[in-house]
Amino acid sequence: MKKILKKTSLFLVTAAMTVSAPLMAWALEHDIVILHTNDIHCGINDNIGFAGLAQIKKDALARTPNVALVDAGDAIQGAPIGKLSRGLAVVDIMNYLGYDFCIPGNHEFDYGMDRFMELVPLQRAGYYCANFVYAGNNKQVLPGYKIMQYEDTKVAFVGASTPESLTTSTPTFFQNEKGKYIYSFCEDKSGSKLYKQLQKNVDKARKDGADYVFIVGHLGMDGTTPQWSSESVAKNTQGVDAVIDGHSHERFTRMVKNKVGKDVLLAQTGTKLKTVGELVITPDGKLKSRLITESNGKDANIARVIAQEIKTYEPLLKQPVGEALVQLRSNDPATGERIVRNRECSLGDFVADAYRAVLDCDVVLANGGSIRNEIKTGVISYNDLLEAFPFGNMCVVLEVNGQQILDALEMGAISYPEESGGFMQVSGLSYTIDSSVPSSIELDAKGNFVRVAGARRVSDVKIDGKPLDVKKKYTVGGTSYMLKFGGDGITMFKGARLVQDEMMSDADTIMEYLQNHLNGKVGEQYANPYGDGRIVIK
Repeated sequence: MKKILKKTSLFLVTAAMTVSAPLMAWALEHDIVILHTNDIHCGINDNIGFAGLAQIKKDALARTPNVALVDAGDAIQGAPIGKLSRGLAVVDIMNYLGYDFCIPGNHEFDYGMDRFMELVPLQRAGYYCANFVYAGNNKQVLPGYKIMQYEDTKVAFVGASTPESLTTSTPTFFQNEKGKYIYSFCEDKSGSKLYKQLQKNVDKARKDGADYVFIVGHLGMDGTTPQWSSESVAKNTQGVDAVIDGHSHERFTRMVKNKVGKDVLLAQTGTKLKTVGELVITPDGKLKSRLITESNGKDANIARVIAQEIKTYEPLLKQPVGEALVQLRSNDPATGERIVRNRECSLGDFVADAYRAVLDCDVVLANGGSIRNEIKTGVISYNDLLEAFPFGNMCVVLEVNGQQILDALEMGAISYPEESGGFMQVSGLSYTIDSSVPSSIELDAKGNFVRVAGARRVSDVKIDGKPLDVKKKYTVGGTSYMLKFGGDGITMFKGARLVQDEMMSDADTIMEYLQNHLNGKVGEQYANPYGDGRIVIK
């Protein structure tokens, strides 16, 4: 009895929800179980891990033969194994796991469009996205949906990716050599293009005989563009039974009404396999949703596959590059919450200082979204650097005027106090954000900066201790993602003179700073987790 209780406790869930669906004219003999993941970000051994996920799938198959495994994007980027294999290692493990349906999140494109297109046929589950289209003719780049049959019941999965992909991955990946967008995600300021495109695919799936339709969307909720959120999609479509969500790294199951007043389930599992989602269609037609927090052990076969993949890259990853005498933080030590995207932090200062020292420029603007992990005290390995800076962005230097810097800082503060991937960590520069002033930034339909239309939130900008001169020329360093390619909507530098072009990757630039400017040791100058006062918020 004790053993049974212990086993059951492993499946405690953070949330559960049940919705009644219309009873079909036929009856299922067994449940249909849809297991779902999102924002794995190469976390193959994190939390539940892929081996734990395999065990959850195995246990589900012991209850019912009707099991699907789907992913809502951002699986192949976010850790060294993804960067070094350019996504392939994670795709290979997903193939071993037996995924049935995958969509591209914004970070599936981080290795470039050519690389993503190479990975598409290698992902056995297929990549699907209804709203990823060619800008010229609105034709879909990928299939929009897939129908799977369980007994006499047909279940359709419709793929959707956030239009934020155009700015949160590298914008030039979606453009031709002249800078014209050749790909679109059905973006506009109202969201109507997105809703219309998804509705068209939902209707096609229903016409093809689907009894249930689930949108698998990398759309997000909190902190995302409101008209492109999973909730907005659910509220502005019909014929959708549930939205399996990703992108905002939240954990929830909730319910909203669609455009004709019917219930739609929304579910998201967080990130790095902190939970696994389970959506169940019962024989009586009900939909049940829960988040599984633990697995009943680990699947040994998948564990071996993971170990072999890791072993391939181990010698390079274990290489020591320096030592941290203090912890470099991107989270608030008092709460554990991430702060690198909405306030100064010690890791942000360290990164910006590294770029400034190695690139030899006046100031550095480093987007907080590029920093993905803290660096703990002790020996720093190359793996530690890649965990913190997994994108492999190249460093550049531009010559710009003070007005462009001022506009970039204003864009970085657009969402404060909410997070923004484009929030600016800085070096050689200090500034103040007045949170009582609403952002007056005007964006285009793709989320790119157009202008500051009213009062500014950012003031008291100083470079090397002197007030910013809006007409003066300065050299600005940072990553090509933002400065050269306009990531995070930073378009004000377009056409700026390139002083240094893609000299070293972000991680290698930081290693150069650590070894040749700090003598291999991160010391007391970075001891304050909240930085040294470069960013003042009032």
